[in-house]
Amino acid sequence: MFAPLKNDTFIRACLRQATTHTPVWLMRQAGRYLPEYRDTRARAGSFMGLATNTDYATEVTLQPLERFPLDAAILFSDILTVPDAMGLGLSFALGEGPRFASPVQDEQAVAKLEVPDMNKLRYVFDAVTSIRKALNGSVPLIGFSGSPWTLACYMVEGAGSSDYRLVKTMLYQRPDLLHKMLAINADSVALYLNAQIEAGAQAVMIFDSWGGVLADAAFEEFSLAYTRRVLSQLKREHDGVIIPRLVFTKGGGLWLDAMGQLDCEVLGLDWTVNLAKARAQVGENGPKAKVLQGNLDPNVLFANPAQIEAEAKKVLDSFGRPHTDNTKTGPTHIFNLGHGINQHTPPEHVSALVNAVHTHSRNMRSQQA
Repeated sequence: MFAPLKNDTFIRACLRQATTHTPVWLMRQAGRYLPEYRDTRARAGSFMGLATNTDYATEVTLQPLERFPLDAAILFSDILTVPDAMGLGLSFALGEGPRFASPVQDEQAVAKLEVPDMNKLRYVFDAVTSIRKALNGSVPLIGFSGSPWTLACYMVEGAGSSDYRLVKTMLYQRPDLLHKMLAINADSVALYLNAQIEAGAQAVMIFDSWGGVLADAAFEEFSLAYTRRVLSQLKREHDGVIIPRLVFTKGGGLWLDAMGQLDCEVLGLDWTVNLAKARAQVGENGPKAKVLQGNLDPNVLFANPAQIEAEAKKVLDSFGRPHTDNTKTGPTHIFNLGHGINQHTPPEHVSALVNAVHTHSRNMRSQQA
């Protein structure tokens, strides 16, 4: 049904196999920093008009790949499609973040929650299949979802938040309600990601965007435990091919040891984490060793191209030389930003970054030989 994969560098790196260069892709690589994306969104009429239209979602997913030699594509969608399918009424005003018409803030609202009918998310799965076909094997396609905790933050707050007052009030005052919501979210996310895999996603990523706002003791109980519940239900392979699983917790560097025990292949790191230390901690060797993904500060992309190149080299050098032995697995790195790309980023600066990563990472490997 799908063309064979021509550039498998990202997948190989996810499986801790040797690669000729460090693969690079960017969180939010299809987005507002690209003029062609803004043009397509204008034609779609709204963000949800864009995300729910198979042709538009395919078009914008491919746009960054037409500009830059990236090593993976990521589905164009939103992390909040699952609670929208639960009937919470997701909307996006231009220039504002997401908003739910019916936030979940009391016992009655939590009691109504249930794992949604995946047919309500058919537009996502149709987009996955369409994008995979359009890629024609050029690079792999990553599917994704928000984590159970991150979804709960939006569901309770009704929108983004600066202090997470409402969801944290529920956490401390009615933890039973929050645990019920998180369990439903986890089972929903697992179903959703498995359906993306069946539709053609070649790797899946869980975005725990707000895990870092939790108190130390609360992170394990309300975030990590439910990410673990998702991972335990995910397909390990599809059509005989391994499907790598990636987890990114913004602000999660404090809990790297605990995250290193997760049943996943890749841990995404934000820019506050020292890659060399993280490699020694969880990425070097052993049965649970993780591939590390990250972790350039997105604001580096506002510097001039020469400085962008210098900062990219620092990230690569911090991780150190990946292994190059094709006969065994070993420490590998996937280059990414420490969070999503800023909408004001000049596209030519992204080009400078991708070229710098490819060039320097190849040089690092040739020096090792």
